Amino acid sequence: MDNRLASIDLGSNTFRLSIGRVVRHGASAQIYAEDKLRELVALANGLDDHMRIDSATVEQALAALRRFGERLRGFPPANVRAVATNTFRVARNAAEILPAAEQALGFPIEIISGQEEARLIYLGVIQDLPPSDHRRLVIDIGGGSTEFIIGRRGQPLELASLEMGCTTWTRQFFPQGRITPARMRQAILAARGALESISSRYRGTGWEEAYGSSGTAKGLLAVLTENGFSPRDITLDGMERLRDALERKGVVRLEDWAGLKAERVLVLPGGLAIMIAAFQELGIDRMQAGDGALRVGVLHDLLGRDLHQDQRDETVRQMRDRYQLDTAQAGRVRTLALQFFDQLGLEAGTETAELRRALGWTADLHEIGLAIARGDYHKHSAYILQHADMPGFSHDDQRLLAFLALGHQGRLAKVRSYAPDRARWLALCCLRLAVLLLRRREPLGALPLRLDVHAQHVCLHIQPGWLAARPLSGFQLKKEAAIWRKAGFVLEVVER
Repeated sequence: MDNRLASIDLGSNTFRLSIGRVVRHGASAQIYAEDKLRELVALANGLDDHMRIDSATVEQALAALRRFGERLRGFPPANVRAVATNTFRVARNAAEILPAAEQALGFPIEIISGQEEARLIYLGVIQDLPPSDHRRLVIDIGGGSTEFIIGRRGQPLELASLEMGCTTWTRQFFPQGRITPARMRQAILAARGALESISSRYRGTGWEEAYGSSGTAKGLLAVLTENGFSPRDITLDGMERLRDALERKGVVRLEDWAGLKAERVLVLPGGLAIMIAAFQELGIDRMQAGDGALRVGVLHDLLGRDLHQDQRDETVRQMRDRYQLDTAQAGRVRTLALQFFDQLGLEAGTETAELRRALGWTADLHEIGLAIARGDYHKHSAYILQHADMPGFSHDDQRLLAFLALGHQGRLAKVRSYAPDRARWLALCCLRLAVLLLRRREPLGALPLRLDVHAQHVCLHIQPGWLAARPLSGFQLKKEAAIWRKAGFVLEVVER
């Protein structure tokens, strides 16, 4: 691979681009920062009453992405990962904006789940901390959501994402920037209410060290220490003193506070209210600022994929074990489906490689719906794969798995809403053929089959006499050919 990786964090408040240079040391590797860009977009502030991002904010976001795109020109697609967070998750017009955003950036953009955001944040934060066996609590207050993670070494133990952020909380509880004791009290109580859903579990797991990542924690630390409210770390006492001072002034002015950056003036009250609530509800004594963040986690996740330590492989393994799947049958289906896929003659590249991996993962998990019911299990499989928390997988990744799982048996009309391109149709064909031919749930032995593909014509070559000994398979293949005709493909079975 090229020795540079790039991550783009499309946050609810700020867009950030990080470029790292990979230096290898035998089997290990390290990432050294090479370049950073940041743009204050305030995406969450652009949400209207109908939860749509307004056109002016969209144009500002696209302009920022074009500048990022210029910096990334020439990067291999496999070395770039762009992730969008809470505002993209909640915006009702996100699907309309995304194509223009991807065109402006020049790379695909993943809208990641809150759980995936939390995992990547933790991965980023621990990169800049000394090794320790202690359990660590990490809190990342973003513009639209706040992530809470407890982890030990490289393993997250608890992951949660709550829909409260410094931008949205400031808009909701401090309109026009006015701060009063009543408004601050309401903001803290509302945040504590949201935290009730996780506080018992997190207190039960426990931690020895607490870290705050993101601009909110660093901004609070700077204001607390430089104005004499706290000697070193973020403390509840220091934040209460800052709260009292803000309530007396009634508004945040840049000139009033040493250490306060201009970009944090508008969102300081909301961020302070959420952090006070977290300290009160979780029983935090003090907190240090962590330097790593989401964008750093994305870089290291990219590096792990290149070093064949893809979190998605581990997620699939855990799901396979949790649902007690027939791993022998899944392995047979996976092997045969991938053998067929390699015969398709698709153009080599990142997209084809990712599609092949998705096909393998779906083969591993295609029977996961049996945990719900035998009837229409493929529909249950698709639902689980699209909606479950799957660390390492983006929404688009999971949607692709769901498409393959839903379409692996039955008619094909039900998967047209996924708008598959030719390559995805052909990948689905590979999975369907593998499942069909392995219905007896036993090894096929030496593969007596071969695929040839030309445009929309799929020819399945079978050794003479093989079908005669397997009349059920022959009957099912004829039905399969009729199903594919309705999808615009010709599936031809030839014995020779």
